[in-house]
Amino acid sequence: MLHSRLLIYLDEVVRAGSIRKAAERLNVASSSINRQIIALEEQIGAPIFERLPRRLRLTTAGELLIAHVRLTLRDYDRLQSRLVDLQGRRRGLVRIATMAGLANSLLPGLVGWMRRHHPFIKLSIKASSLQGMVGDVASGEADLGFGFQLPPDTRFRVVARTGIRVGAVVAPAHPLAGRGSVYLGDCLGYPLILPDRSLTLGTLVADAFERAAIAIDMAVESNSIELMKQTVADGESVTFLNQIDVEVERRAGRLCFLPLQDDHVPRQELKLVERARGTLDPSQSLVSEELRKLVQSIDNGEWPAGGQAGTHPA
Repeated sequence: MLHSRLLIYLDEVVRAGSIRKAAERLNVASSSINRQIIALEEQIGAPIFERLPRRLRLTTAGELLIAHVRLTLRDYDRLQSRLVDLQGRRRGLVRIATMAGLANSLLPGLVGWMRRHHPFIKLSIKASSLQGMVGDVASGEADLGFGFQLPPDTRFRVVARTGIRVGAVVAPAHPLAGRGSVYLGDCLGYPLILPDRSLTLGTLVADAFERAAIAIDMAVESNSIELMKQTVADGESVTFLNQIDVEVERRAGRLCFLPLQDDHVPRQELKLVERARGTLDPSQSLVSEELRKLVQSIDNGEWPAGGQAGTHPA
């Protein structure tokens, strides 16, 4: 079995792309890491890295090795968690891959709740694109995936799902604000602040306009949900977001959410997934269950206080 310290060195070198950067992050001498990698290459009889001018790239043998390294490190983390459980304290690391909108809206509540009730559990929350999130869960870099419009994938087990309404978002003083709901056509004539197609919502909204045969005359396009919300807060602009994105601002009276009535606009699917192969350790299962409860409460129309996770009754 490889020495545990070398496992950590290899994992960090792959993440950093160079021995020097990995050494800086780990606060060890780069020469020490390099010597151990060379010795391991001699032991297995094959190079682990291609040494390019500005970075290291895994060889085929290296890709096989790093998969084993990361599996071993994950198994060791699970072992540590279970040993601590035997001592009456729950501890572990739970890695969640998600999207920026959820990281800013639902997950802060989960973080607060976990800090209060399970302070020994560490959370690692990474916000990325849909493709990045899928890749992290599939590779084992994340234990749970929590996001919108996740495609069907045999590598994943769906823990919970629900549909989130999409709507027009306007300032409280906007001419449309008094309506209970609107159609896409009602929003024409106002400056449109649109999510771009790098967001799953951007693709959904653009496709809805196309199906409705409505030409879009946008004022601004952005992949920043916060920018879209701030832009419409003080003017006559209209943007399109889902109910989760604006629930906190809606409750505070800073923005109005007007559900879109068009048949052309489907709900945005929120899904919680884990890897189909393997099992979660106790800490990961606990966090998965909390997120499952949150999704179920939203599905039942019981929005958590403040629109945040972790505030539902225990």
